[in-house]
Amino acid sequence: MTDSSFNTKIKTAIKWSVITEITAKVVTPISSMILARLLAPEAFGVVVTLTMLISFAEIFSDACFQKYLVQHDFKDDEDRVQSTNVAFWTNFIMSLFIWAIIAFFRNPIAEIVGSPGLGYVLAIASISIPLASFSSIQMALYKRDFDFNTLFKSRIIGVLIPIIVTVPLALILKNYWALVIGTIARDVANALVLTYYSKWIPHFFYSFSKLKEMFAFTMWTLIESLSIWAASYLDIFIVGKCLDAYYLGIYKISMITVVQISGLITSAVTPIVFSSLSRMQDNKEGFRNVFFKFQKFIGMIILPLGFGFYFYSDLITDILLGSQWGAAADFIGLYGFSLCILVIFSYLCSEAYRALGKPKLSLLVQVLYILVFIPALLWAVTVDFETLYVVRSLSCFAMILINLTVMYFAEKISPIQMIKELSPAIICTVIMSIWSVLSTSYNDGFLWTVISIFISIILYFLSLTFLFPKEKALLLQFVIRKKR
Repeated sequence: MTDSSFNTKIKTAIKWSVITEITAKVVTPISSMILARLLAPEAFGVVVTLTMLISFAEIFSDACFQKYLVQHDFKDDEDRVQSTNVAFWTNFIMSLFIWAIIAFFRNPIAEIVGSPGLGYVLAIASISIPLASFSSIQMALYKRDFDFNTLFKSRIIGVLIPIIVTVPLALILKNYWALVIGTIARDVANALVLTYYSKWIPHFFYSFSKLKEMFAFTMWTLIESLSIWAASYLDIFIVGKCLDAYYLGIYKISMITVVQISGLITSAVTPIVFSSLSRMQDNKEGFRNVFFKFQKFIGMIILPLGFGFYFYSDLITDILLGSQWGAAADFIGLYGFSLCILVIFSYLCSEAYRALGKPKLSLLVQVLYILVFIPALLWAVTVDFETLYVVRSLSCFAMILINLTVMYFAEKISPIQMIKELSPAIICTVIMSIWSVLSTSYNDGFLWTVISIFISIILYFLSLTFLFPKEKALLLQFVIRKKR
C-alpha cells in the first residue's frame, strides 16, 4: 500500500468515525438526560455492577482475537479466512460456556459482586456475552479494512436503541430492568447489522494448530486486557462493597457522563490510531510521525474540553443529569479535567504498545498503576465520598507518569517532544481559560454561563487560527477529507 493510498484510507476512516461519534453524541446525551430523570441513582448502581462482571467474562470469550485479525499479516486470503473462522467459533463457543456458568452460579456470583438477590437479573443480562462475541470478529474485519462506513451504520442503530427501547421501558418499569433489556436489544441490533453487511460469512472450519498459533500471538494481549479490566473496574467492586447503590450510581454515572462527552473524539479516533500504527510497526520514523500527528489532533480538541469540564461542571450536570444528581457535579468537573489529560498522554501510548505487538509493556503499565491506585482507593473509600472522587480523579496523573516513563525508555518517544507538539493547543487553552475564570467569577447565572461557554469556544479557535494557522489546517485535514 502506497503512502498516498494509506493516508487516503486514514482520512476516509476518520471522516466516517467522526460522523459516527458526532451523531452518537447528539443522540446519546438526549437518552441519558431522560433516563437520569426517570431512574434513581440506585438503578444505575445495580447495572454498573452487572456490567463489571459481564465485561470481565467478555475478555475470555473474545480471547483478544480482534487484535490478531487487525494486526496479523496473513500469507494469503485462505489463511485469513481460516483464521477468521477459528477465531469466530472459539469466541462463540467460549461465550456460551461462560454464559452457562454464570447462569448456573448466578446467586453466589451476585453475592460476591455486591448485588445479593439479583442472580436472575445477572443471568438475563449475561445474554450480552454471546451476542457481543458473535459481532466481535466481524468488527475486527471491518476495522482491518478501514470500513468505518459499515461500523457507522451499526453504531447509529445502537445509539438509537435507548430512545426506541430503553426510555419507553423506563417510563413503564422505572427500574434497572429498562437498562438491562435496552442493552440486550442494542447487542441484538448490532449483531444483525454487522452480519447483514458482512462480506465474510462464518462456515465451519476448525484447526487446533491455527488456534495455537493465534493464542501464542494474543496470550499477552489477553493478560493485558485482564489488567486493563482490573484498572477500570476494581474501583467499582470496591465502591460497591463499601458504599451503597446510591453512591455507586453517583460515582459511575459521573464517569460515564465524562466519557460520553470526551468519547466524541476518543471513540472516533482510537480504533483508527490502532489500525494506522499497526500498519507502521516496521517503519520506525513513520510510526513516530503517525503517533505525533494523532496526538496533536486529539490534543487540540480534548485539552480545551478538559478545562471546560472543570469550569462548567455545574451546568453540565444540571443539563445532562438533573437536580437529583447534584452530588456528581464536582466529581464530573475534576474527573473530566483529569481524564482529558489522560487521553492525550496515556491512551495513545497504550494503543502504540499494542500496535507494536508489545502488550507486555501495556501489562507493565497497568500493574504499576494498580499497585498505586488500589491502595489509595481503599484508603479514600473509608474517609468520605469527596475524598474518594478526588483520589480517583488524581490517579489519572499516576497513569500518565507511568506511561510517559515507559514510552521514553522503551520506545524513545520523549515527553518533552510530546509537549512541544502540543504547545499550540496548550497556549490557546490557557487564553481560553483566562476568559473562563474571569467570566465565571463575574456571574454564575445559567444564561451567562451558556454565553461564556460559546465565547470560550470561539476564543479558542480564533487563537488557534491567528496564532497557529498550520495547526488549524492540520485539524481540518483530519475532519474533512481533501479532494485530490
